[in-house]
Amino acid sequence: MLSLANIKAARDRIKPVIRQTPLRYSDRFSELTDASIYLKLENIQRTGAFKLRGAMNRIATLSEADRSGGVITASAGNHAQGVAFAATRAGVDSKIVMPKRQSTERYGGEVILHGEDYDAAQQRAHEIADTEDRYYLHAFDDQAVMAGQGTIGLEILDACPSVETVVVPIGGGGLISGIATAIKAQKPDVRVIGVQAEGAASAPPSLAADELQSIDSAETIADGIATRQIGAQPFEILQSHVDEVVTVSDSEIAVAITYLLEREKTLTEGAGAAALAAVLHDRFSFADNEVIVPALCGGNIDMNQLTTVLLRGLVETGRYLRIHTILEDYPGALEELVAILAAYDANIYAINHNRTSRTVSMEKADVEIELETMGPTHIESLLEALREDGFEVEVLD
Repeated sequence: MLSLANIKAARDRIKPVIRQTPLRYSDRFSELTDASIYLKLENIQRTGAFKLRGAMNRIATLSEADRSGGVITASAGNHAQGVAFAATRAGVDSKIVMPKRQSTERYGGEVILHGEDYDAAQQRAHEIADTEDRYYLHAFDDQAVMAGQGTIGLEILDACPSVETVVVPIGGGGLISGIATAIKAQKPDVRVIGVQAEGAASAPPSLAADELQSIDSAETIADGIATRQIGAQPFEILQSHVDEVVTVSDSEIAVAITYLLEREKTLTEGAGAAALAAVLHDRFSFADNEVIVPALCGGNIDMNQLTTVLLRGLVETGRYLRIHTILEDYPGALEELVAILAAYDANIYAINHNRTSRTVSMEKADVEIELETMGPTHIESLLEALREDGFEVEVLD
């Protein structure tokens, strides 16, 4: 079983390379939640995520035979970059099987694209490991990897001795296993809360059944924690060291990403924002002024995905609105509608005014409008004013 001694030894091994990331107090999130929120900014770790810690520790502890044969792993992204970086630095050949290409080659690893998700990539990586006699470096079900991730727990306690609750995202469970072991061994009264995305939540049914359960698919914007099953070793630690596991929706994760950018000027990926999402949306109970540390575990997000996520975040927080209505087709009809929007300070992004739509009669026009709004109350007032003036308005997703 993973121990505090393993984690402290890992800290000594990886210290020359790893950044000791900041633990930053957040005035804004503390005000929002009535708690004392400290953000563990692992999103600014080298390679952009915590995974480098575990990869560095595992490669540092490999035998000469395993090093000479090279390593292989499977990853949705962050573990790939961590392994590629750590292996290249140690002079070890590495191959990484991934479901989609990310910024991995620049760290020195050979990328093999395979499958639709992490689990399919993992199966292919094991096949290559057997064929080429390579060491398979597991992303989470490995004691040395968990020990490396657990160094985050040591840093949290060093930087914030008054911490009462630590909130950690769960994919395969390596991160929370390491952090929980480090925390509970030194301060057993500190709560450790795990968070999974609703679309990839294998931990709750596993804990309920008291044995590992696999889900059919893992679909979430938090691809860093999109696994179908917890690792066997992490699950044992989850059962003994983690106080509660909760889930968050993709919409709630999108809101957390948006708020982090807007209010803390820090960028996270979906997995990186999951822990904060659980706090912001009251997925577990906590007291006023409770000292809570959400682990922002990664910041590697595709820019195209970021655009979509931020738009969802704006919708969920009432800053973006799409409406549809049908107007009488006469000069000035659109101007009357726009005048109400202007009177309520709704800024127009775009208007689609279609007089040739087959879904309405020839005397009418089909209109869709995208608006910048100022929150749910503003939207409610705006819609009420439009409807009172005779416009039949539909809110679009």
